[in-house]
Amino acid sequence: MRPEDIHALMNEPTCAHNTKSKSGCAKPQPGATQGGCCFDGARNALVPISDAAHIVHGPIGCAGSSWDNRGTRASGSDLYRYGMTTDLSDLDVIMGRGEKRLFKAIRQAVETKKPAAVFVYNTCVPALQGDDIAAVAKAATEKFGVKVVPVDCAGFYGNKNLGNRIAGDAAWREIIGAREPAPLDPSRSPPGIHVHDVNLIGEWNVGGEFWNVAPLFDELGLRILCSFSGDSRFHEVETMHRAEANMVVCSKAMIHVARKLEEDYRTSYFEGSFYGVRDTSEAFRAFARVLQDPDLAERVEAMVAREEARLEAAVAPLRERLTGKRALIFTGGYKSWSVVSAMQDLGMVVVATGTEKSTEEDKARILDLMGAQARMISDNDQTGILKVFRECEADIMIAGDRYIHSTLKSRIPFLDIDHVRRIGYAGYEGFIELARNLDLVLHSPIWAQVRETPHWARASGERLRIAV
Repeated sequence: MRPEDIHALMNEPTCAHNTKSKSGCAKPQPGATQGGCCFDGARNALVPISDAAHIVHGPIGCAGSSWDNRGTRASGSDLYRYGMTTDLSDLDVIMGRGEKRLFKAIRQAVETKKPAAVFVYNTCVPALQGDDIAAVAKAATEKFGVKVVPVDCAGFYGNKNLGNRIAGDAAWREIIGAREPAPLDPSRSPPGIHVHDVNLIGEWNVGGEFWNVAPLFDELGLRILCSFSGDSRFHEVETMHRAEANMVVCSKAMIHVARKLEEDYRTSYFEGSFYGVRDTSEAFRAFARVLQDPDLAERVEAMVAREEARLEAAVAPLRERLTGKRALIFTGGYKSWSVVSAMQDLGMVVVATGTEKSTEEDKARILDLMGAQARMISDNDQTGILKVFRECEADIMIAGDRYIHSTLKSRIPFLDIDHVRRIGYAGYEGFIELARNLDLVLHSPIWAQVRETPHWARASGERLRIAV
């Protein structure tokens, strides 16, 4: 990928970073790939397209190290679960055989797995030696009659968020707009309801959590053309241009796709979240506003009233046990504010939240939720985070799984909210599950036991020291 192409992706007009800097997002710096490189972000963004073959072009370590690092789930084909790589060796690099190995890998994938499409992800080694994956992809498409999509996302280009944007740009250039949606099936449409076609952009279906929400879309007469890319199919991505409205779930990752759809197809979009009661209800209301459908607005209000009443009955006993508990949240992106909203819906107090990968819009929402004195943590140093935990007298840490060991070693209650988890917290049903898990973690008898001075120490007069 040319430097000017990378700069263009970093200079996103709809991103608030551009109002602060003429050059757009920050340039890649040494150490910027901590928490995921460009390749990792691109692969994570597109692998949930479940009926496609995903080939990592590079040494086997690139495929192995990134394997299964997003807990997305799919209801159809499990082809996306197959790890495919060209497994470049030292001799392949020396002899310049990378492009030949890639072509053979595509042939093997097409002949043995019959994929709807093939994605090829470029990594550092073939990018440095100059493999032309676009030319190979074009030749393979013509030879095998299956669309091959090149994704030039070498890890040294930048961090995971840049990789997300490169993936979205590849989808926009190579896939979206290539097919028309299937006609509506009258037998599956609610009687007497005008059905609207919509997209979700930046929704990964982590832990299958979007399945908590999908039935409500069907009930309201909102047909999801594509959830890009959680539990999606290749042909669904091709039809995204025909949606009437788009909801952007992860703005830093996929706002580029939403902007392109708005510019070229006049499809309005809004940003929202399905974490927490307020945000879930507001997301459905936003669809009604954007679509300008009064009948849909009435149906949304009836559905919201019913679901919130059901949820309140289920959560009331748990809220009594959670109200007033103090939480420190260390996540990134849209979860930096959406999880805050969910905690507040349970009556909990959020003492600080992480903003490592958050946009300026994300930070503005944090301030709206937590007030001007909101404590935002941008440094992911684990010792520093635990220090903030002690200073704020928090009761529980809510973060990604890379913080679990240091937190539990410090005898601190911990809830995993990372994208590799297998539990879904989105929607009304997911909110109930979140409340249950918070209650189980906070009130587990293990904390009293591990913090108690052992009997051999009590006999000698020693005190238990807890590491921070």
